[in-house]
Amino acid sequence: MAEKDTEMSFWDHLEALRGTLFRSVAAVALLSIVFLCIPQTLFKAVLWPTQSDFILYSMLELPFQMSLINVDISAQFFVHLKVSILCGLVLAFPYIVYEIWKFIAPALYDHEKTAIRGGFLMSSGLFYLGVAVGYFVVLPVCLMFFMNYTVSDTIANTISLSSYMSLFVSMVFLIGLLFEFPTVILVLSTMGIVNRKHLRTYRKHAIVVVLILAAFITPSDPFSMFVLAVPLYALYEFSILICRKEAPYPLVEEEETE
Repeated sequence: MAEKDTEMSFWDHLEALRGTLFRSVAAVALLSIVFLCIPQTLFKAVLWPTQSDFILYSMLELPFQMSLINVDISAQFFVHLKVSILCGLVLAFPYIVYEIWKFIAPALYDHEKTAIRGGFLMSSGLFYLGVAVGYFVVLPVCLMFFMNYTVSDTIANTISLSSYMSLFVSMVFLIGLLFEFPTVILVLSTMGIVNRKHLRTYRKHAIVVVLILAAFITPSDPFSMFVLAVPLYALYEFSILICRKEAPYPLVEEEETE
């Protein structure tokens, strides 16, 4: 068993954590400022799912057009600010993951570093995959469903900018975070907390949890729930594949033998 890195005092850990948080926040802030300086380019991408030339509508040859209104005098400014910060966070995600890895790596054994490093490397790809699924699939499907749903022909759907942005954030950013599930499982598997048998045993429970998460993130209509639930459950099955059959390094035993 490899020796851990040189022991650090509580204040050393606190100072390392402060540096990690400062650099992560600074990266998000700098990228957010960039997005604040290019509002037209930023919102051309953010509002693209409301336009008829969006890629999913073109592929399915479905006519769709959605107009937004603003009913709050300060809404456009604060929406621009929030979206800039969100996009800065999304773009800085790999760097934040790197900073977290640098912070926890000294506390790990060599075999833990090898396995968990793979999880951290995978995390950014899964996050961006989730963002892409939310942006290109789930969000436009939800928009088409609700814009075409009406209880009466006399009622017109007039959507506010704030309402659209609330849906945009939940569909894109939260789905990106949910796609980190295999990363969490890989780390827990490496630490000996879960194994493949555990995940297979709780398959039925996982389906229920997936449906609850899909209902929480989407506006809870059955169609959009199904659209999100399918890739989420696929991630669960993928987690089973990458999860170890059994804990290869029992941490408790290691600590007892030291």
